[in-house]
Amino acid sequence: MQIVTKYMRAGMLGAAFVAAALGGAKAEDSADPIKIVMNNWSSQVVLANVVGQLLEKQGRAVEYVPSDTQLQYTALANGDMDFQIEVWEGSQAEAFDKAVAAGALDLGAHDAVTREDWWYPSYLNEVCPGLPDWKALDACAEKFATAETGTKGRFVGPPADWGKHYSERIEALKMNFQEVPVGQAATLWAELQAAYDRKEPVVLFNWTPNFIEAKFEGQFVEFPEFEPACWSDPKWGQNPDAIYDCGAPAKGYLKKAGSKQLAEKWPDATEFLKRVNLTNPQFAAAAALVDVEGLTPEEAATKWIADNETTWKAWVQ
Repeated sequence: MQIVTKYMRAGMLGAAFVAAALGGAKAEDSADPIKIVMNNWSSQVVLANVVGQLLEKQGRAVEYVPSDTQLQYTALANGDMDFQIEVWEGSQAEAFDKAVAAGALDLGAHDAVTREDWWYPSYLNEVCPGLPDWKALDACAEKFATAETGTKGRFVGPPADWGKHYSERIEALKMNFQEVPVGQAATLWAELQAAYDRKEPVVLFNWTPNFIEAKFEGQFVEFPEFEPACWSDPKWGQNPDAIYDCGAPAKGYLKKAGSKQLAEKWPDATEFLKRVNLTNPQFAAAAALVDVEGLTPEEAATKWIADNETTWKAWVQ
């Protein structure tokens, strides 16, 4: 993952077909920059740049602002940031709902359907009979143990700011595992690649849509089926004294969010952003441009625009 810093850019695409297809900003839109949220995973930074580059070609100023995954919603509600292209239900729903209640905008869902949870390579089905059931995984936890975790299995978790509560799940389900979070998404894939090459046991956080599904064969661990009460009511589920004793939503939404000031200051841009709509393969392909092809987010966005003209032209009316 490229480290993203706060910066502003004038339009830099220079592609004639883009300029011809996009009209100028309407007079009622503010000349102030639209502040676009940047997170720490590949599809998000690429597609944030896609939207930013298209907005610039419509004559608008944009500013890219890095943010913590949870704190970004306070910033959106306060008007300190203006647009987020990826709101994942499995990890961000609670913070997102609070932000909307405080005045942030729900700009609608993508066609993409998401899942975020524990994941393992398929070759482990022979190592731990009964997979993908979580109880089968727990029964062979010792095979995942490392010097760092002692007798407990190691679960390679996501960055702490992603708000996944996996340590709480481990405790609620009384699993013989320990979560070891990484600092950035790229470390997850490095861990997976190293284990995959040697066919070693590994269980880690993964999600879909993501480029991983095209590169590695694997499966999500099946935990007790998600119900909203699992996150708030200890009496729900098999542990009457704890919450988080369930898996994540298997068919979660992927939405867009805006600041409370977005529609007031940039009404025309807001309508454009509402029309932004992407599928699972398109999200995965955006991530692959960085994680497989090695492009910078800016380069990847320019390439994505060139390769997906039919898609983004439908957003421009």
